[in-house]
Amino acid sequence: MAIETIAVVGPTASGKTNRAVSIARHFDGEIISADSRQVYAGMDLGTGKDLEDYHEIPYHLIDICEAGEKYNLHRFLSDFRKSYSDILSRGKMPVVCGGSGMYVENALNGLIMPEVPSNLELRDSLKNKSLDELTEILKQSKTLHNTTDVDTVQRAVRAIEIMEYYKEHPEQAELADKSKAQKLNSLVIGMDIPREERRRSISLRLHQRLDSGMVEEVKGLIDRGVDPEALIYYGLEYKFLTLYVIGKLTYDEMFNGLETAIHQFAKRQMTWFRGMEKRGTKIHWLPYNISEEKFIKEVSSLL
Repeated sequence: MAIETIAVVGPTASGKTNRAVSIARHFDGEIISADSRQVYAGMDLGTGKDLEDYHEIPYHLIDICEAGEKYNLHRFLSDFRKSYSDILSRGKMPVVCGGSGMYVENALNGLIMPEVPSNLELRDSLKNKSLDELTEILKQSKTLHNTTDVDTVQRAVRAIEIMEYYKEHPEQAELADKSKAQKLNSLVIGMDIPREERRRSISLRLHQRLDSGMVEEVKGLIDRGVDPEALIYYGLEYKFLTLYVIGKLTYDEMFNGLETAIHQFAKRQMTWFRGMEKRGTKIHWLPYNISEEKFIKEVSSLL
């Protein structure tokens, strides 16, 4: 069966975007971003959109929400299916690119997720629980799709909300059953970057983005009326930079805390991708620094 889509995955600062652009250019494709924060307009430097890298290649699912909104897996899967079908209908190759492993894996697995409404009573009952306590509650579920996505209290509460909804609505849980989903026929390419190279790349990129105006970007979002708490919710750059802008962290505290958090995030990304492999997704790991010619040759040999 012919490959219908190519995905490029890997940790932050591993060069995914450039590689996805190369693939789209050589195989007449368009890129679908699978990044949980690049959907937000105005959040550019902090999410690493690098829009100039796309050149003439069309891209999808970037700048589709306003900063301050809440985007989630359910919305992504719905948006993904629309973009994917649109690209295929025009005879193009969908090229999925992103470091949000949960988004990539579930999209490629063909998962459908019903809309889960907010449960204010449940949220109120959980409001005083710690992240560790919330994580323990989540471990009770064997069907939840994003049990590892609990890096903030808010996300853990939302995950519990989904878990409880599925318990009360088994017919909806059945729709979201991974075992019944129709997987896409995909080729998954992973960018293999040694740990120390990854750490150097992350630190270099952080310096570059701060020099390019990442603090000013956050100040601008707040000046436009975006709630600082909403920015903190997004985590990583927006959490630490917002805390700095509103005076709760010094510059050095912000930088050191953010640098550490990004390194930890990259480690979690790799843990997810290794988990994808254990769950049955074949990832073809290619050196992050090989030439474009050799990279395309390797990808071509796998098609």
